[in-house]
Amino acid sequence: MEEVALKMLGKLSFLCLTAMFVGCTTAPSIQDPIYLKMIDMEARLIRMERVIDNQSLIELATSVDQLRAETQALRGDVETIAFQTEGAAGRQRELYVDVDTRIQELEELQTQILNLQSSAIEVSDSPSQRPTVSSLNLVGSEQENYQQAFDFLRDGSYGESADAFSQFLAVFSSSPLAGNAQYWLAETYYVQREFSAALPVFQGVVDRYPESAKLPDALLKVGYCNYELGQFGEAENVLQRVARDFPATTAARLATQRLETMIQEQG
Repeated sequence: MEEVALKMLGKLSFLCLTAMFVGCTTAPSIQDPIYLKMIDMEARLIRMERVIDNQSLIELATSVDQLRAETQALRGDVETIAFQTEGAAGRQRELYVDVDTRIQELEELQTQILNLQSSAIEVSDSPSQRPTVSSLNLVGSEQENYQQAFDFLRDGSYGESADAFSQFLAVFSSSPLAGNAQYWLAETYYVQREFSAALPVFQGVVDRYPESAKLPDALLKVGYCNYELGQFGEAENVLQRVARDFPATTAARLATQRLETMIQEQG
């Protein structure tokens, strides 16, 4: 449209110049038809220029509107990205706090284990100073005797705890607590790193108390004992069983972690 208008303006300008040249020999008169024609053409030319100018303004305004719309869209994208980034940062902070909390719990547990090991070293191995199964008086209910044996373990008196749990299993072999007692008896050896002694006792939980709630933990410790004894094939098989048969449990998670450690160690 602009090209057509420019061509028309060119023709009109040429006609105006021709008319002016022709009429320049005489003074223009307001009644002169050529003069009137020139005035009319000049007015039309001005109107056309205004139309062209207005069309350019319209196109410019349209371009501005398009740019404004694109800017708003970009601003919306930026706000969305900022929101997503802030949400990701929040999730990262939550994850960091959760991991930090777990690390602190593990560090506290490690400290407790070290304290237990230190207490175990201080306990005398002399038979005269350690009560045996026969020297312990079994009084009260099975729950009371079980609790007494567990209290020995909790206090770091591993020899007394082992004797008490052994006596409990001899007297209350059919107790619902027998599976737990077998597990904690094995634990008295494990915490002192007596893995050869702990292994068959943990295996006893698997063999004699398959319905025990301690079965996943007992299997896990069987795998751990095999690992500590350098029996890596047996350890791998047992740990894989724990991860497969008891998914979504702490025992399965720990078994998977130990398997990953074994893979890294083997290179």
